[in-house]
Amino acid sequence: MTDWERIVGRHGAAVWQTAYRLLGNREEAADCYGQTFLAAIELSRRQKVRNYGGLLRWLCTCRAMDRLRQRGRQAGREEGLADWSNVASTNPGPVEEAQAAELSERLRGALAGLPSREAEVFCMRYLSELSYRDIGRQLGLKTSAVGMLLHRARGRLREMLGQPDGAGDAEI
Repeated sequence: MTDWERIVGRHGAAVWQTAYRLLGNREEAADCYGQTFLAAIELSRRQKVRNYGGLLRWLCTCRAMDRLRQRGRQAGREEGLADWSNVASTNPGPVEEAQAAELSERLRGALAGLPSREAEVFCMRYLSELSYRDIGRQLGLKTSAVGMLLHRARGRLREMLGQPDGAGDAEI
């Protein structure tokens, strides 16, 4: 029998952090958090899980990316203003806050446009701060493949966000 209280206690904060960083919205992050654990329960009933931390981060990233893609499709159908009120900012001024919110929304939209594997690897590296080795272990990839996927993801994001080659390597 799986001790879900222990698993949630041990990995819940990382799952929440992943969901909130990707979605930037408490309500959506809470839904994603719950869906992640439900999916993990269903999966654990069908097969043995060796690494709950990796599985939960992976499931959370996939669900969050699905929500971002859905959000992008809805935005394409609706011509409305983005909801900036839910995006947290450390910048005190309204101009800086609006710029940070716009950049966050653009990055979320760009992430939704990446191929799934590239988006997963990018999020695991830069949002969950996992090493190349840990990402490779969790996704069943060689470390060199992780590096290649990150390189492709950064290039595509630069292109989508309108940065020239080589500019902003530290940020992306």
